[in-house]
Amino acid sequence: MNGQEEWHNSPIGVFDSGVGGLTVAREIMRQLPNERIVYFGDTARVPYGNKSKETVTRYSGQIVRFLETQQVKAIVVACNTASAYALEDLEKESDIPMIGVVKPGARAALATTANKKIGVVGTEATISSGIYSRYIEEHDADVSVVGKACPLFVPLVEEGLWEDPVTDEIARRYLTELIDSGIDTLILGCTHYPMLRSTVGKIMGEGVTLVNPAYETARELKALLSERGLESEHRPGLGTELYRFFVSDAADKFQRFANSILPYGILSAKVIRIDEY
Repeated sequence: MNGQEEWHNSPIGVFDSGVGGLTVAREIMRQLPNERIVYFGDTARVPYGNKSKETVTRYSGQIVRFLETQQVKAIVVACNTASAYALEDLEKESDIPMIGVVKPGARAALATTANKKIGVVGTEATISSGIYSRYIEEHDADVSVVGKACPLFVPLVEEGLWEDPVTDEIARRYLTELIDSGIDTLILGCTHYPMLRSTVGKIMGEGVTLVNPAYETARELKALLSERGLESEHRPGLGTELYRFFVSDAADKFQRFANSILPYGILSAKVIRIDEY
């Protein structure tokens, strides 16, 4: 096998502050079934949403250096906070093509809205960073963006309370002001939130289109690999380890959550000392 073919067959690196990025990994598995994945969840240092830009950038740099040791051919920053705070710096430090989750979601929302009113739900950090608003308004100054932080959504998802009266009640409280604002498009601006899609959709009503950045990111990754001539042309053979998972802590808890949402069961997640990278 020549070097180019080996590079084609190299895995895609995907990382997140914890388990939320598994919704992105799930979309990559569905849309790019020939691709191998190395996933890293920074479960020891989650959440990133309440940390400074400098800290998130430092953590993200360590993870990229770890993924480089796994010979990945592309990296997906499957975390809205890291996409907002660290992606630009990461791209300067590495030759590996990278994609975040913010721009694909924002582009899809711009293509979807008819009344030019877009809502974004996310963590405190994602909303206060203004990353979605800034990107959307740069591309269309006539669009107004309404952001709403929904900090309780993440623990609800991680507890498996995706469809539960408690979740319905909290979601209704968070989303009321977005309904009143007259948006016709809502970005699920945190990788955990696709798990609450049906709850959010029910509350927002049929007049609001939900944008799932995990789905849009997998689509853009597919286009990026094709453009760079990096896509794997054949499904790896039997016995090839398609998906590998690494975490910085709490492997058993990670594995349980992963097995509840991924289309393929995972046998193990390996704990590594990420601060050594």
